[in-house]
This record gives sequence, C-alpha cells and structure tokens, in this order.
Amino acid sequence: LGHYNLYRKNKDQKNLEEFLIHADWLVRNLENNEKNIPVWRHHFEWHYKKILPPGWYSALSQGSGISLLVRAYSETKKEIYKETALKAFISMKTDMESGGVLFTDNKGDIWLEEYMVTPPTHIINGLLWAFWGVWDYFLMTGEKDAEKLFDGCLRTLKNNLYRYDAGFWSLYDLSRQRMKMLASSFYHALHITQLKAAYILTSEPIFKEYAEKFEKYQKNPIKKNFALFYK
Repeated sequence: LGHYNLYRKNKDQKNLEEFLIHADWLVRNLENNEKNIPVWRHHFEWHYKKILPPGWYSALSQGSGISLLVRAYSETKKEIYKETALKAFISMKTDMESGGVLFTDNKGDIWLEEYMVTPPTHIINGLLWAFWGVWDYFLMTGEKDAEKLFDGCLRTLKNNLYRYDAGFWSLYDLSRQRMKMLASSFYHALHITQLKAAYILTSEPIFKEYAEKFEKYQKNPIKKNFALFYK
C-alpha cells in the first residue's frame, strides 16, 4: 500500500505499476484451505502460543489483501481485482471451525482473529487491520453482509477496549495466561496510531479516548520503564 499512497500523492505512474504487481500477486496466490475457503496462506512456520505450520492464514492478511485489491479495482476497474476481493471476503464472514477467520464469543461479540488458535486470543492490531478491510470492501460493494460485519466488529471494539488497558500500558491480546500479554513498545505505538485512525473513520469518541490514554502511558517514563520491565 506504500506504493499506492505515493501514487495518490504524486500521480507517479511507476508507483502505480509497482502497486499493481502486488495486486496481481494477491490474485495469483489466493487459494482454498482445507475447508474450501479462499485464503492467502503463509508458507512458513510461525510461533504464536504454539508452532503454526506452513499454510496458516490470518484475518489480518485477509483484511489487508482486500483493502489492497479494492484500491487496485478503484484505479483500474479490472474485474479480476474485484472478483478476488469477493472471494477473499468469504473467510471474513465464515467462522473459524468452518475454515474462516470469524469468531463469536458467548456474549455475542464478533471477532476477526489474527491467528487460528484455540481458545482465540483477540489480538487487537489484527482485528483493527481486518476491520478496515471490511470497511473498504463495503465501500466497494455496498453489501449488507459487509455492513453488518463492520457494525458487529465496531460494537466488539467498543465493548472490549477497556480490556486492553493494563492501567499503565496496552495489551497485545486477551490470551489467558498467568501474566498479561503486554504489548511491545512497537505494538503499543501501533495501537495508538490505529485507534486514532479508527476515530477518524468512525467518529466514535471511545477510540480517541483510548488513543490519548495510551499515548499518555507512552510519554510517562515511569510507566514506560515498568512496561519494559514487565514485558
């Protein structure tokens, strides 16, 4: 998306061409998983709570890929970009057990999961990246399913943001473990940026509130050092 942003800023055709190389890669590499759901697989081993073998997929990747394809379609009007985004979106409205990336908890909150682990851990940066992909998809298609999913994820974020506040730093996820999964300095800064963007997108005051709260933590040397020690 960096090439796309440079193209939009400077109208540099070379950046558009570079951007479309990535869009074409996404078209070629969307493949069905074991449950016949189209996903972008990661063909390398990854460790998160456990070893994820090559072939794992993620709501973060699905949402980011959809966002890129929506922009490619907007610029070129090539149907292949739209068609690939339509296929990729199937995973976003399909539950994890059925091969998708969606999880609904016992309170009815809807989550888009970065990693397909049990129990789901609700990584906030991954949810926000995916959340934006749902919005971009809705802008392109106007589909009611996309609007409903976006509204559901928005409600989930509003209902659960307080759970990511450790009182001195933000949490990376809501995994069940003895010590809370504190965000690294990098991810804490990313959370602030993402929450500011979510506020711009939705005008929901809660995103601004937590962005400002987390930013105060970041600027407080005592809390920052304690977070580093805790981490």
